[in-house]
Amino acid sequence: MPTSRRTVLAGTGALGASIAFSGDLSELFAGTAFAQEAGRSGYGPLVPDPDGLLDLPKGFRYRVLSREGDPLRSGQGEVPSNPDGMAAFAGRHGGVNLVRNHENRHTAAIRVPAVKGITYDPMGMGGCTSLALDRRGRVIGEQVAIAGTSTNCAGGPTPWGTWLTCEEIEDRAGTNGYTKDHGFIFEVDPSDPRRTGAVPLTAMGRFQHEAIAVDPGRGVVYETEDAFDRPFGLFYRFLPKRPHGGLGSLRAGGRLQAMRVPGVPDLSSVQETGTSFSGVEWVDVPDPLAQSTPVRLQDFGPKGITHAQKLEGCYWGGSCVYFVSSYARSREGSAADHFGQIWRYEPAAGRLTLVVVFGPGTDVQLPGEEPDNICLAPSGGLMVCEDGAGAQHVFGVTRRGEVYAMARGRQNLGTEEAPEWGEFAGVTFSPDHDTMYVNCYTPGTTFAVTGPW
Repeated sequence: MPTSRRTVLAGTGALGASIAFSGDLSELFAGTAFAQEAGRSGYGPLVPDPDGLLDLPKGFRYRVLSREGDPLRSGQGEVPSNPDGMAAFAGRHGGVNLVRNHENRHTAAIRVPAVKGITYDPMGMGGCTSLALDRRGRVIGEQVAIAGTSTNCAGGPTPWGTWLTCEEIEDRAGTNGYTKDHGFIFEVDPSDPRRTGAVPLTAMGRFQHEAIAVDPGRGVVYETEDAFDRPFGLFYRFLPKRPHGGLGSLRAGGRLQAMRVPGVPDLSSVQETGTSFSGVEWVDVPDPLAQSTPVRLQDFGPKGITHAQKLEGCYWGGSCVYFVSSYARSREGSAADHFGQIWRYEPAAGRLTLVVVFGPGTDVQLPGEEPDNICLAPSGGLMVCEDGAGAQHVFGVTRRGEVYAMARGRQNLGTEEAPEWGEFAGVTFSPDHDTMYVNCYTPGTTFAVTGPW
């Protein structure tokens, strides 16, 4: 069986933090664009930032691209609160187009400004903004990309260069002041938002969406659901009628299905890495619009359906889709406890495998729990946004399973005696792999990190 690996992080900003991993992380990167290993377990200790924003290893530097409350360069209003999921696309003349979610609920401090032609529900305060960067990484444009949505948590890029932004909510019209139903996926063109407008992709389901990943060969879209209460969320696939149609093709509709693992009603009950299940079934969702009953509560037949707590990150690698269960807590209704899992589904074989288990190596109050957004790193490993207690880090994980601190947030939201830090979100890399972009959720800040990757 795969062996356990543990690294205790030492040095400024990470003393005492630890993560335990079970599983063989090298298999996560087989067939992906990042095929080489850095040959080291990180980039050294974090250096305290004299400006009190972001600690990084020696040789790395950051640039603040955008801050909550600053004016948008488009003149459309202020930079909204709560930046979350994010992706980077190739822009003009060697530049980058960065699209960024804002997980604003109806109580948001700074809403995404409503803009004619790209606003879904005037009472929705969430949405996306996009930044245009030149080849030197300088911001040359910043605008609203979609408005009038709510609780835009994560999403994912498409093979044709758009962003699918996901609403992590299922409020109906008339709830919390909304004038339209919410809980949808929307397609966003980061370079020209008016091409996509604000049209909900209703066939892809109405539920508490988290993230998506597209199979570039088959065109299938995989979706995670981060439900807040029992029964927990489901793992879905969407079979589009036009699987390779490009921009706007998902509006043509398709079939939404949920994953059933025979004999496994709750994925948290599986604890041993390498455990594999063949014969995974996909069951049609009876009512994707959840007109009377939330999808996860609908009748999937006598065999039921497979649930999991906190289904979050999702990405495509090689010939497989990987998805994250951020944690499971038996006191909240899960079958068992864990501090994070990564699952792999192989469509060709119909096989699901638990490949990685996260967990704190010392104290559950220390960093190392609740992996949230993840992405592949240029070194051939993972970057993981931690969403746990205490200090907040972006952790790197090498292909050998060694863990290191890549960044630590320094913006104290509390007091000197009782400090608090905002979580990281939306970690992603530029198309040339030279720059890491990441958001601090609170106070809303978008960073660009460069250095000897």
